[in-house]
Amino acid sequence: MGLNYIDYLVFGAYCALILGIGLWVSREKDGKQKNAEDYFLASKSLPWWAIGASLIAANISAEQFIGMSGSGFAIGLAIASYEWMAAVTLLLVGKFFLPVFINKGIYTIPEFVEKRFSTNLKTILAIFWIALFVFVNLTTVMYLGARAMDTVIGTGDGSLMIVSILGLGLFAAAYSLWGGLSAVAWTDVVQVVLLVIGGLVTTVIALQHVSPTGNLIDGFVHVYNTVPGKFSMILSKGEIITPDGRDAWWDLPGLSVLIGGLWVANVYYWGFNQYIIQRTLAAKNLQESQKGIVLAAALKMIIPLIVVIPGIIAYVMNADPSGLLTQQSLDPSFVNGQGNVINDNAFPWLIRTFIPTGLKGLVMAALTAAIVSSLASMLNSTSTIFTMDIYRPYLNRNATDKQTVTVGRISGAVALVIAMFIAPALGNLGQAFQFIQEYTGVVSPGILAVFIMGLFWKRATNNAAIWGVIASIPIAMYFKVAPNGWSDAVVFVNIPFLDQMFITAVLSMAIIVVISQLEGSGKDDPKGIRLAPGFFATEPAFNIGAMAVLIMTALLYAIFW
Repeated sequence: MGLNYIDYLVFGAYCALILGIGLWVSREKDGKQKNAEDYFLASKSLPWWAIGASLIAANISAEQFIGMSGSGFAIGLAIASYEWMAAVTLLLVGKFFLPVFINKGIYTIPEFVEKRFSTNLKTILAIFWIALFVFVNLTTVMYLGARAMDTVIGTGDGSLMIVSILGLGLFAAAYSLWGGLSAVAWTDVVQVVLLVIGGLVTTVIALQHVSPTGNLIDGFVHVYNTVPGKFSMILSKGEIITPDGRDAWWDLPGLSVLIGGLWVANVYYWGFNQYIIQRTLAAKNLQESQKGIVLAAALKMIIPLIVVIPGIIAYVMNADPSGLLTQQSLDPSFVNGQGNVINDNAFPWLIRTFIPTGLKGLVMAALTAAIVSSLASMLNSTSTIFTMDIYRPYLNRNATDKQTVTVGRISGAVALVIAMFIAPALGNLGQAFQFIQEYTGVVSPGILAVFIMGLFWKRATNNAAIWGVIASIPIAMYFKVAPNGWSDAVVFVNIPFLDQMFITAVLSMAIIVVISQLEGSGKDDPKGIRLAPGFFATEPAFNIGAMAVLIMTALLYAIFW
């Protein structure tokens, strides 16, 4: 059942609202030409609540609504570790990373690399990040979003994929390329409200339908009693087998989600990812930025309720009374032409099947808000890195404000066009969320090692950082290649990818330490960061909010251990 005219009316109103806000804040006031700070850092004027909302809007996209719901369908609540541990990671970023970044007055994360290490290393990482945004982030978000649109609005046969990709991309570009970060951040305030409300509506209605009595609480109890194993946060080997026959422990290996590789994934993503960290650099001051971080961390606590629980509910709805999927119990829309279960159809299937007229338009607006806000953030950050780290230093050192902003818009448009061409070719990704984590897990450990050592070890040298990040790639690829035919005598083979990431990060740091000691003879590097006493002190508002988030996280793990 697709959308009717009421749903289209609601959806159209959402589109008009976002475009209206985006274009309004994008206007050039009193004939003033936008400069680089206006376009890329929203004139450094964002308040804490806009920063917190924008962080979540940039983060929650099709990767979460579609991919994480799919992992909830396949694995269960354990995938929520990416959300709840992210809340803790945000607090660390706010307390220990942001003070350094804002003190340095940077526009981009590669710019910090230049100030701490060298221009060469900055350029290497800038090129890498542009490629990652264009060929991985933008393409997967558009592909997953388009697949959701095709499932909800169409028949799920792929006939609307191209149109959906074009529509989502052009919608995001309509305001973000012209207005820059200011348009992105202020529309995100509306987008995050919509995506939370739309997600909660889906969860509530799904729980009412899965309940024998139609009661919300009874629905949750029924889901828990039917598949209690899917509410385990710390998995044992063999505890959860996904619909495609894979042991979920390989994706979430027990305590590694608390003390291992998940820290690598989260710290890299929240601390050194340009399209995430950029809005914190646009704050009025450090204190506003830190309060925005706390708000985002608090919102992270409820995200699994809207992106993971629906996947578990969809699983129960498609399982037999014993909690197992069978050919007879599984809806045909979850099976592709090769007979494989499509986990990532869980959220679109719930929308299409159970959300009533009118509310379906609202939920579609929420899903679109999640997709478009992330696309807009990625486009803005891609253009920021290209313009500030490639164009201005190498192509036009004397660029005017007008030229800088124009190049930012053009580079963002080019990135979008490239991603649009690639997105339709992605095909079935299985658990898309896990696919993205494993891919980025090849490169993130080395980059994390460079930043951690650069921030907190004054002896780290430029050459050591370069060798550390270069060596991390073959180390990471060793783990990918070795299990596919090498001798069983080879060490560290056949281990989960989160453990691979953790070991790769540790070995990369070790390489940086050894080379730095040999090169620097035990002396501090001239570019080492020297911090005054009390540099990391935070205000009571941050401390109280952070403590509340930490207590809540501990309680959730205690309840669902």
